[in-house]
Amino acid sequence: MTTPDPDRASAAQVFYSRWAPGYDRLATHAPGVRRLRTALVGSLDPAPGDTVVDVGCGTGATLPYLRERVGSEGAVVGVDFAPGAVSRARDRIERAGWDNVIVCLSDATRLPLRDADAVTASFLMGMLPDPAATVEGWLDDLDPDRIALLDLARSHRLPGRSLNPLFRLVVRASAPPGTADHHGESPTRVLDRRVAAAHRTVLDRCSAATHGTRAGGFAYLSAGRR
Repeated sequence: MTTPDPDRASAAQVFYSRWAPGYDRLATHAPGVRRLRTALVGSLDPAPGDTVVDVGCGTGATLPYLRERVGSEGAVVGVDFAPGAVSRARDRIERAGWDNVIVCLSDATRLPLRDADAVTASFLMGMLPDPAATVEGWLDDLDPDRIALLDLARSHRLPGRSLNPLFRLVVRASAPPGTADHHGESPTRVLDRRVAAAHRTVLDRCSAATHGTRAGGFAYLSAGRR
């Protein structure tokens, strides 16, 4: 597994905390994002009473969808490394009055529990130094029955492919400063490579695995059972 750079990790925490309010609006209200989150949770297929871990939960936009599926007898554990995002996620939980949903401040490679029925992550893989190894770790350490990933990357099919130049601008604007210099390639190429590696791991490690694209080919959704 790639060793994280502490300085870059700290800078990323500050960056994503600063942008948490704007990200919260996009994550909750951007056109089509509710359909994507519904598809993600549908692919994960959590059952009432399950314990589900939402890694990289951000401001908690997926938590309501997961909590609805596991019910009051289940549990949802959100994990994120950005204090600003965790604070907003906890505010969301408090407003909703959920007593079976918690959010922990931790990174994706050091999860605060060792057992779960299902694990999911949305729009996270592009932020991880070694996403394939991280997903392997979730499967080994949490031993979940089900896993589902949702990510954005460049589209390889029409009509989305014609919008790739615009997508590249959005990715560059939303990446932490210094991403291109650190990796020696564009933030979009880094994103594409990381998303492909993580989703390939799900397909390789899981039985009854599925993979597909949505939103013009920009949204990648993979899920599997073990």
